[in-house]
Amino acid sequence: MAFEGLADKLSNAFKKLKNKGKLTESDVREAMREVRLALLEADVNYKVAKDFTNTVTERAVGQDVMESLTPAQMVVKIVDEELTALMGGENARIEFASKPPTVIMMCGLQGSGKTTHTAKLGKLLKSQGRNPLLVACDIYRPAAIDQLKVVGGKAGVPVFEMGKENPVKIAKAAIRRAKDYGNDVVILDTAGRLHIDETLMDELKDIKSEVEPNEILLVIDSMTGQDAVNVAKSFNEKLEITGVILTKLDGDTRGGAALSVKAVTGKPIKFAGTGEKLEDIEVFHPDRMASRILGMGDVLTLIEDAQNKMDQQKAEQMAQKMMHNKFDFDDLLEQFNQVKKMGPLKGILSKLPGIGKQLDDIDIDDRQIDWLQAIILSMTPEERSNPSLMNPSRKRRIAAGSGRTVEEVNRLIKQLEQMQKMLKQMNSKGKATKKKKRKMMLPGLGGMPMGGMGGPGGPGMPPQN
Repeated sequence: MAFEGLADKLSNAFKKLKNKGKLTESDVREAMREVRLALLEADVNYKVAKDFTNTVTERAVGQDVMESLTPAQMVVKIVDEELTALMGGENARIEFASKPPTVIMMCGLQGSGKTTHTAKLGKLLKSQGRNPLLVACDIYRPAAIDQLKVVGGKAGVPVFEMGKENPVKIAKAAIRRAKDYGNDVVILDTAGRLHIDETLMDELKDIKSEVEPNEILLVIDSMTGQDAVNVAKSFNEKLEITGVILTKLDGDTRGGAALSVKAVTGKPIKFAGTGEKLEDIEVFHPDRMASRILGMGDVLTLIEDAQNKMDQQKAEQMAQKMMHNKFDFDDLLEQFNQVKKMGPLKGILSKLPGIGKQLDDIDIDDRQIDWLQAIILSMTPEERSNPSLMNPSRKRRIAAGSGRTVEEVNRLIKQLEQMQKMLKQMNSKGKATKKKKRKMMLPGLGGMPMGGMGGPGGPGMPPQN
């Protein structure tokens, strides 16, 4: 995941501060030197890293911090605030036109994920009640139009194209079409190049001049580090972009682009691509990203993911069954289906406070959910609803049918029994009202108690190999 290396180095720097009862100015400066080195290794722009640590140092050696009861925590708090400010302070939203349609011009180099994120953005806006139209303005790259049609179809968003016609004419015709058919957002997928050249920029300038887009969003690949920042600077100087979509934040990226682009261009990151699926795009929240970098987790985004990607009706039904001690293997199977919609398990767990660091030493294989599902699917309907029917011969049959071992079957049965026992105790003792119990569950995870995620060895999850 993004920022892992940076998060580890920052954690080590702050750990040294926490071991000191009282901080001196030299302690702070030494810690900030390590922070600056960590930022540079994460491919953060040199000037940005220098200005950042100077600002933090100036605040951290102030009298209020040095004389506080927990000075190390105060320093971390300052770093958190400055990281948030560095990435834009508040999340930047799309500026919608007062009179539809809102025109969003997508631009970027080839290979940055521009066409895919055009469809991702369309799908996201559609889920928010908008009626977007995707427009194929890339007439040069082979199969670019077909690619947009494919991803647009998967996103459930219509695509407008006029073949190899002039891109400016295509854009203008698309806007007329949007007005006639009630599309309130028009997203232009413009041409990219392998590198920035005058021909590319002239075409983009022509489109901008003719259609006057409300937003010009630059799609950049976070894996390219400082090159991404340089690309953003060049596009901004020539086009005056309004924001950035940073892709591949789920990959093994050092994160320097996310920390540098706002400071270098003055333009905010508005969205982040977090995976290959069309729903893997999220609004970029600087404060939440700062929390992730500092190992504080990001529960708000996790909850939003659950609410957006999971079936809320099924979640309510599941919660009701749990309230009445009727949770069985069919329900557990549905739990696994719902969790898989949220993406890789490591990504889910990394958003929980205090978990991120522990994941470094754990090999989490997403196939484990598939294996558990295979075990349940090898059971008869009667066995799923009544685990007490399980005898040795049934367990051997289930193990053979699922390709797993009898020990794994026994472990899953025992974990379900533990969950049922826990729920029964909660209900019988009356320690939690329905309202309180809902707070103990992660919204959108089908009512699964947090212990159900459990990590290695937790209920519903086998120990790691």
